[in-house]
Amino acid sequence: MLSNVPCDLVTGEERVFASEDARQAPHIACTIEMCSTNTPYEVAVIDEIQMIRDPARGWAWTRALLGLCAEEIHVCGEAAAVDLVTELMYTTGEEVEVRNYKRLTPLTVLDYALESLDNLRPGDCIVCFSKNDIYSVSRQIEARGLECAVIYGSLPPGTKLEQAKKFNDPDDPCKILVATDAIGMGLNLCIRRIIFNSIVKPTVNEKGEKEIDSIPTSQALQIAGRAGRFGSSFTQGEVTTMHREDLVQLKEILSEAVPPVKAAGLHPTPEQIEMFAYHLPDATLSNLIDIFVSLSQVDGMYFVCNIDDFKFLADMIQHIPLNLRSRYVFCTAPLNRKEPFVCTTLLKFARQFSRNEPLTFDWLCRHTKWPLAAPKNIKELVHLEAVHDVFDLYLWLSYRFMDMFPDAALVRDIQKKLDDIIQVGVCNITKLIRASQSAAAPGTAEVVSEDFPTAKRDARVASDRRGAKSPEALSIAVEAPALRRARNPRASRSGTRQEDLKSYGRGSLANRLLREGLLTQEMLRQLESEWQDQHRNGRYGFGSKRDDQHSSKETGKKRK
Repeated sequence: MLSNVPCDLVTGEERVFASEDARQAPHIACTIEMCSTNTPYEVAVIDEIQMIRDPARGWAWTRALLGLCAEEIHVCGEAAAVDLVTELMYTTGEEVEVRNYKRLTPLTVLDYALESLDNLRPGDCIVCFSKNDIYSVSRQIEARGLECAVIYGSLPPGTKLEQAKKFNDPDDPCKILVATDAIGMGLNLCIRRIIFNSIVKPTVNEKGEKEIDSIPTSQALQIAGRAGRFGSSFTQGEVTTMHREDLVQLKEILSEAVPPVKAAGLHPTPEQIEMFAYHLPDATLSNLIDIFVSLSQVDGMYFVCNIDDFKFLADMIQHIPLNLRSRYVFCTAPLNRKEPFVCTTLLKFARQFSRNEPLTFDWLCRHTKWPLAAPKNIKELVHLEAVHDVFDLYLWLSYRFMDMFPDAALVRDIQKKLDDIIQVGVCNITKLIRASQSAAAPGTAEVVSEDFPTAKRDARVASDRRGAKSPEALSIAVEAPALRRARNPRASRSGTRQEDLKSYGRGSLANRLLREGLLTQEMLRQLESEWQDQHRNGRYGFGSKRDDQHSSKETGKKRK
């Protein structure tokens, strides 16, 4: 509550009430995907409206802007979105008033780079664009006798807040922050100086293609603007780079005008897909989405968001008998497809759901091997983060299928305990790095990357006893073009597409999952063993004829 005004919080996983008796407050704060377009409001505020152009999530801002039932809507964000928002509102007959605001504290781009971690000062934040850089920089800082906080995207929200609190606390000896661009939104931080460790970053374009290029002006300004924010303990902010050769280019990037937002994102709704399915009853969900997008005609103010993640999940669970609406919901689950454990869990969730068997707390504990111990190395820390994502996935599904995911309260309790365990690991991250490197073979390094789905947690190339390449070896073969592009960020885009196509290729679903790092040989053997057990016991797994024959009966048991 701010100024003693009760306000509820709604995310995809839970609803937190301001009052102890769970009465609905007159105000509500929610993630953009969770805003209600059916509830009437007096005033609504949409933040970060420039995200309406985002290739993956832009549809959520479009839905909120055009769908909220509010007498007055305040839209906040970059000036680059003003023209598009005005044009969209013109088509709906709304009145638009534009107000421009200036930054309340000065922000200076320094004329010198940091060049050495020996030159760090209290209040500095080093921004990296990969976990590997986070690990490397944080260890070098602590080797100099300095404490540092660490924040990156895959950390649980509670851990991010604790790390931010530690960094902001004037009485805490931790005065340095190492973070990814996750600090760009949603965290209040007392930063004196932003230091870009690099100015190139892996991205996914509107076609779903992976590229490495210089960070765009919009993102550079968003990150740089974290320094010296109004209300923090610093009255002005400073920005520079780690390396001298990057500073000139950073100044060019920050001096450029932010390109105007040209179009708003759209995504097919379940009702639209159901209509297509009525006319194409034999088409898979992935095919229905492809057909819908190929036939869709949108004017210049809109674009169809990237649906690769949706299609990936649709293909992954296609063998499982589900009704179309349930299948659609599973495919919109917010998971990171770079995490094999989370993807495998979604597969198991869907399979048990299709049998009309509730996913209980005990089942989840067995699957995740809860309770879990504090991590001893980076690999274990990464696994704990994946387990946290599994708990998030359970809570997200429980919000939509309460009868099939009935133990949300219990899962929320152990998720908080897991958050505490992860916090311990992050606080000891330097020790975990040392343990990982000492356990690795000579000449190898523990690699954990959030840049590409193909990057593996163990970069060693090995062969199994049959002489075939391991999943790690396959991942290195795929990752190599990306690493080459990182060294030459201005490499041709067409070359990127050709390399990606060569890397992914075609083949069975299992081979594709192995290549993309979403399935390991051990997981594949485990799944094969489970399928064989099911057939021996008369219980058919996904992909069998018997499933297809009885799918209508089984899905008829589901509650919408």
